[in-house]
Amino acid sequence: MKGTLALAAAVLTAFVTVAPSASAATVDVSTAAQLQAALASATPGTTIRMAAGTYRGSFVSQKAGTSSQPITLTGPANAVLINDGPSGTAPSCPAPTAGWDSGYGLWLYGAPYWNLTGFTVAESKKGIILDNSHHITIDGVYVHHVDEEAVHFRRSSADSVIRNSRITDTGLVQKGYGEGVYIGSAHSNWKCHGNNGGVDKADRVQVLDNRIGPNIGAEPIDVKEGTQGGVIRGNTFNGQGISGQNSADSWVDVKGTGYLIENNTGTFSSPGTFANGYETHNPSTSPSFLNGCGNTWRNNKSDLGGAGEYAIRITSTSKCRERPNVVYASNTVTRATKGLTNIPVTP
Repeated sequence: MKGTLALAAAVLTAFVTVAPSASAATVDVSTAAQLQAALASATPGTTIRMAAGTYRGSFVSQKAGTSSQPITLTGPANAVLINDGPSGTAPSCPAPTAGWDSGYGLWLYGAPYWNLTGFTVAESKKGIILDNSHHITIDGVYVHHVDEEAVHFRRSSADSVIRNSRITDTGLVQKGYGEGVYIGSAHSNWKCHGNNGGVDKADRVQVLDNRIGPNIGAEPIDVKEGTQGGVIRGNTFNGQGISGQNSADSWVDVKGTGYLIENNTGTFSSPGTFANGYETHNPSTSPSFLNGCGNTWRNNKSDLGGAGEYAIRITSTSKCRERPNVVYASNTVTRATKGLTNIPVTP
């Protein structure tokens, strides 16, 4: 009996030694230095939990989670990330570089499988930037008072989502570059931000149930050429403050392909520049895909405030014969100078 008990005790001791602590993967931070260290050392399954307070500095991570063990950065709305940069000499294409501060509020670079929840980013050059960081979930964040764009899915940061979040006051320094949610990159920037054959394939990004505006300097959502298969659903757009600079004059500009745009509500009131609620464009960038084609609108409610022409304006229809854009009759519009759309409506 004594030998049996000793063996059982040894087995139990060995089990206790190797069993992970329930809190081992949680890192609590309350200072900028602690947050920077946690971002630099995160491993799959880590949860970085921010206390309320202001965090000033450069916050970047190149650590990857996994599909089964994503990395989580979480905090309350009054945990505020602020980057007073940029500073130093910037590389020709943005990448974390010693001696250079990007000025981004939060930057994930080559860091897939993260959950970003609850906190605020403000008073930075850009808000949240994702580069080559796929499968990112942004949930319940607030981004405001940034010099340029608020949230950018860039360099093929595909299969990602932003939901239940709020964005206001962008483009404080460059209004025409103050997008609320920016998906992909313009063809002129593919040299830096493209991969997979030169295209920025930020595909299948979902923008769900967010409040975007007022005072978004550019478009609340800008969908760039080369991207495809995304969903824009359940958002509320306040177009007050759209600048008209850099062709920004609508809630959503779609140059991508195969997007579903449904159940959104948009309003516009002065001051600002407003042409149409939703627009498509077909830039001539590559013959291998049809930009601005194959998109679908349904159940969207648009109030153009007596300023905009159409709720949904479709351009370059001749280039989209193989994959036409579709506007369903379930979309509604009020106070438009011309009407619901410039193409035939699908029942």
